[in-house]
Amino acid sequence: MTDGDHVVLLDDDGNPVGTAPKSSVHGTETALHLAFSCHVLNAHGQVLVTRRALDKKTWPGVWTNSFCGHPRPAEPVLSAVRRRGEFELGIRLTDIELALPLFRYRAVDAGGIVENEICPVYIARTDDEVAPNPLEVAEARWVDPDELGASLITTPWAFSPWLVLQSQQLRLFESPQLQRRAS
Repeated sequence: MTDGDHVVLLDDDGNPVGTAPKSSVHGTETALHLAFSCHVLNAHGQVLVTRRALDKKTWPGVWTNSFCGHPRPAEPVLSAVRRRGEFELGIRLTDIELALPLFRYRAVDAGGIVENEICPVYIARTDDEVAPNPLEVAEARWVDPDELGASLITTPWAFSPWLVLQSQQLRLFESPQLQRRAS
């Protein structure tokens, strides 16, 4: 097994305490581990939302932020963000900003699978055409941040719990970072 198949396990204070195979950490007893989320904007100020592939172990088919992932052991988180943007969506990222360095959540899906992550949240930009990897992404859409924000308020059950929580902390539909239009 390669390092790419492992995630970084964390203690309650967020300190690395080891690694585990990625396939073993998403179950009914999920250990706290390191992840990240990224919200991608285009030149029109739209944010990319994706619908998770139907074969995903957690929240299959649910609409979520642009993409998420797990840094490999010893991999800088920013490198992992770039790697997963290319792998999941076929895009190169620019202007990557750390928006929520200490975001943490625990959620249980309908099948009893637990997500338990310390998950720094990034905002980035791209000018690339999105080419979703079907193993990861069923659909991708560019949407207006205000419209997404309204949908998150009126139908939170239609989205991943981490997107709903992140949007509350980012104030996604009011965020100057997301509202900023390219000149």
